[in-house]
Amino acid sequence: MKTKSASDLARAAGRLALTKKGFDVKVLNLKSISPVCDYFVIASGEADVHVRAIAAAVYDGLLDEGIKPVFREGHRGGNWVLLDYVDVVVHVFLESTRQFYALEKLWGDASTEELIDD
Repeated sequence: MKTKSASDLARAAGRLALTKKGFDVKVLNLKSISPVCDYFVIASGEADVHVRAIAAAVYDGLLDEGIKPVFREGHRGGNWVLLDYVDVVVHVFLESTRQFYALEKLWGDASTEELIDD
């Protein structure tokens, strides 16, 4: 795996989600509040096929840079795809699933950066 800081990796994943029209893309900085990972990247899609396309764009884009997740889950279902890059965990949700799990509220103490398509 190539070297990239966790914050750069998180932002790169978020920007890749935007390339497939992922929306409400946020980077949560968990460094000071979680021993699990440093960042969550959270994005939403409008349908299961959209969620899978967003997750594939993140996976493929980072793989092109030599960065492969240690774990990938949910890519067949499309409600919630998780890509675990150890220090960065990417969550791509169907909007209703995102609202149900409310990770932003659960990790409400995290500083949050919203990424927008330029």
